[in-house]
Amino acid sequence: MPPPTAARLDLGTIKQPSGKVLTVFAVAGTLDTTDAHSNTFDMEWPKGSGRIQSFPEIDRVGWFPIAEARVKLLKGHVPFLDRLLQHADS
Repeated sequence: MPPPTAARLDLGTIKQPSGKVLTVFAVAGTLDTTDAHSNTFDMEWPKGSGRIQSFPEIDRVGWFPIAEARVKLLKGHVPFLDRLLQHADS
């Protein structure tokens, strides 16, 4: 789903332990996540079975207070939340 139409706040990039590089931005606005859905990825499952199955990249979307979001986010994603909060405080 497209983000709200507004100026983007660049929160930079962070390399994850897996080697994946995340580039994140924030946008002020309203976003209804009721009908949100994820892209999928394919992998062999069960491992070694030769069967390829598709799985959603994200299982659900929701809005959370900062303290709760900090707990729900993956450890490697928390610095983006901190960067967002730094911009909100300035």
